[in-house]
Amino acid sequence: MPQRDINPATLDLVKAFEGIPDGDPTTVNIDPYLDPVNVWTIGWGHAIRYRGRFLRGEADRALAKSLYPSGITREQAAAILQGDLINAGRDVLAVVGVDLTDNQYGALVSFTFNLGVGNLQSSTLLKKLNIRDYAGAANEFPRWVKASGRVALEAATNLIASPAIRAMVQEGLKGCDEQFFTAPSSKSGMFHPADEINEG
Repeated sequence: MPQRDINPATLDLVKAFEGIPDGDPTTVNIDPYLDPVNVWTIGWGHAIRYRGRFLRGEADRALAKSLYPSGITREQAAAILQGDLINAGRDVLAVVGVDLTDNQYGALVSFTFNLGVGNLQSSTLLKKLNIRDYAGAANEFPRWVKASGRVALEAATNLIASPAIRAMVQEGLKGCDEQFFTAPSSKSGMFHPADEINEG
């Protein structure tokens, strides 16, 4: 599977907007908590699964806590987030067919982390991006700001909507210093997904 490093700016943005709630502040470590759509979560937005399904609601409280009986440290939460973003990144690389700057890649990883690769794959955003309409792709982000809660709730087994999604999407537009969705330079340092996808 293709893989690409997640740049520090992406990690920092996800951490800032996801936050790291603690399900039990009376303990030393970070414990599972229910997110806004009733999914058990731990650390920076890591949705807890058991045997292929997300744990939800009060019925799964004991199971969620039994999976992390002592909670996790901040360092463990960072490692879990890194793994989640790497997985989201692999999904991005599998469907994007154009050059991406680190910040563009980070914006798409953030999108996929929050809304899932299925929503990315079927989006007009991706269709425009893959024909190198970078400006058009950027203009699709506000649609997901408005629809993110509804889309994530309707996506049966997909990741979760929260205020962090809307904040992240907005950051992808205003916080990019015109780098997220301006066409990348053809000069050195550019990465093309096919470079790794086609290897071996």
